[in-house]
Amino acid sequence: MRIAVAATPAVAIPTLDALLASEHELVSIITKADAPSGRGRTLRSSPVSDWADRNKVKVFKPDSKEELGELVKGLDLVVTIGYGLLIPAEILQIPRYGFINLHFSLLPRWRGAAPVQRAVEAGDSFTGVTVFQLDAGMDTGPIYQSAQIPLPSSATSEDLFNILAKLGVDPVIKTLDQISRGAEPSAQSKEGVTRANKLSKGEGQIDWRSDAESILRKIRAFDPNPGAWSQFRGQLLKINKARLSNESAPPASVIAKEKSIFVGTSTSALELLEVTPAGKSQMQAISWVNGARLNANDLLQ
Repeated sequence: MRIAVAATPAVAIPTLDALLASEHELVSIITKADAPSGRGRTLRSSPVSDWADRNKVKVFKPDSKEELGELVKGLDLVVTIGYGLLIPAEILQIPRYGFINLHFSLLPRWRGAAPVQRAVEAGDSFTGVTVFQLDAGMDTGPIYQSAQIPLPSSATSEDLFNILAKLGVDPVIKTLDQISRGAEPSAQSKEGVTRANKLSKGEGQIDWRSDAESILRKIRAFDPNPGAWSQFRGQLLKINKARLSNESAPPASVIAKEKSIFVGTSTSALELLEVTPAGKSQMQAISWVNGARLNANDLLQ
């Protein structure tokens, strides 16, 4: 088949490598326009655009639906992986077999923009990937393939993205074989539907009155972006890594003990491992506290 891939993030690269090595013709890459990045707000191309340049695959960055429609004419199929832009229904009908999407959850659970983060935050026991036919709904199309794995309890969102990026390769290749044979996808279940809304920075604020496990899941889910955070003496403090402990302390209180830093919750205290203070780089929590010089009444808010 003549295939294009519409994708933006690095998690698409394992599938791109597999498609390039497959019997199918990878005609082009469609990705988002270069975006400002870093403190200097320098324009940077997407990881998928960089991959296309390295592998000498044509890359396009359409800025209108009309341009996108022209790019997919004459194709058999378009595979989308975190493209990041809504594709109008009329364009979905242009390729011979339409569009399929590699989604990083077991649909219909976690439909939406942040399925990996929401699965980590919720403490799901299992997760996986789903390859489905795109339709006009939000991740509602019929399913071709899925693959399930246990969700590691210590995984951050970044860890899980890397795991699922590799897991998704085989289901995509199997889906292409299904489509080539004329096999039809199966309708999604109407039960177990959940929404994976995009994470906001405000949502990352930690409520230390919650239990330790819920807070730890939030820290892992919001890592690396937009980050889980609190305020310390009126300044933002990003909590990068933490772990459960057997220590106890009043909620939000900060305690230094035997070269470790603990913060109280409604259950046991969490041990802080790595933090990012306002205006500084990520550092070990003990280094932050040594510089901050704790007072007995210091709290995270």
